Amino acid sequence: MPGFGDQVSEHIPNLRRYARVLVRDSIHAEDLVQDCLERAISREHLWRQGTNLRAWLFTILHNLYINQYLRHGSVGTMVPLLDEHSHLACPARQMHSVTLTDLARAFDHLPAQEQQVVLMVGLDGMQYEDAATALGVPMGTVKSRLSRARRRLRRLMDGETAAEEAPPLPRHGTPHRLTAAAVAGRRPL
Repeated sequence: MPGFGDQVSEHIPNLRRYARVLVRDSIHAEDLVQDCLERAISREHLWRQGTNLRAWLFTILHNLYINQYLRHGSVGTMVPLLDEHSHLACPARQMHSVTLTDLARAFDHLPAQEQQVVLMVGLDGMQYEDAATALGVPMGTVKSRLSRARRRLRRLMDGETAAEEAPPLPRHGTPHRLTAAAVAGRRPL
């Protein structure tokens, strides 16, 4: 069986991706991941063999983010370095590149809590229970955030702006309208 450090190192790419979304800056994200790894290694004795190491690492990363960046306001406004050179860029020629760019823009319009859940469950394949543990919320909250995020992403990809956000879906027992996406038979993300 691989050592603790080897097991931890397998999760570094996922931690980096999640940290970049949280702090929106690769330098701060790398610092956050390094702090997470340092804390995990120094507290190896707290991790129980046979439990989900990935969920434990994501919990550490998430808690560090809250403590270091949200509570202390360590993340300022990020200014892209190459804004003045944007006229030099050429548009994407492949359809999938355009679609990915549109998806990235739509993703940026999601609230941070929904982005976190989409990354953990949708991109990294984390189980609902593990994501709930990492975020410190009930599993139902994870499912609800994921559902809202998928619904918002679909609407944004269909061309609606963030300001045109539709009202929430009605509760049980209330008749609801069919949306254009439902009529068209679109499948969920």
